[in-house]
Amino acid sequence: MLRDMRVSVLALLLLPLIAACSAPTLTPVRPASPPTQAVTPAVVSFDQVVGKVKPVAEATCRQSLPRGPCSFKVIIDTSATDKVNAFQTVDRQGRPLLVFTAGIVEAFNNQDEMAFVLGHEAAHHIEQHLAQIAQTAGAFTSIFETAAAASGITVEGQALAGELGELFGSRVYSKQFELEADALGTVIAKRAGFDPVRGAQFFGRLPDPGDQFLGTHPPNAERVAVVKSVAAQLQ
Repeated sequence: MLRDMRVSVLALLLLPLIAACSAPTLTPVRPASPPTQAVTPAVVSFDQVVGKVKPVAEATCRQSLPRGPCSFKVIIDTSATDKVNAFQTVDRQGRPLLVFTAGIVEAFNNQDEMAFVLGHEAAHHIEQHLAQIAQTAGAFTSIFETAAAASGITVEGQALAGELGELFGSRVYSKQFELEADALGTVIAKRAGFDPVRGAQFFGRLPDPGDQFLGTHPPNAERVAVVKSVAAQLQ
């Protein structure tokens, strides 16, 4: 009974963390992408942007990661027409994938927005954020499990603590990583011939996440400020 009470107390203490981490930040290894897609004006425009930004992103990647991999593959997920989202992941061979939903491609107002978001997602790979998230999540998993075991709670409680540690670790640096990707994404978009400040206006049409505890993204105003600051330095 005492051990069960300890598990309950641990769950209550970490309830805010559970709520904050209800959505995982790790992305799927194999995103859905049907073989055919509707060729809309937005898709044509996006393809043009990819042709200009992708070589710049790959050159930037090779400077930071001489051993790569730096051959980006850009995918439009046509199964997600109602979702406005983009993310970076890798395939089973470790090749970096930049995945855009059909919804976000249609939501862009101009090529500057396309270029900035494309540069942002490429920057996540260049900065090796997925690897850092996995490492931090693993470290916090071990810390939480060790602390739970030392308190004498049940094996089930230790497993719960480990899961919470993994979620905490996957979120703890999330905002920092987003700002780093905004900064490097600004550089990539600018080098490719686009206006990243104009591109960052895309944030203005997204819900502002605010400054939430363990939120995945920083406030939109903070992100725009980073873009403007970096762009000013590139003048």
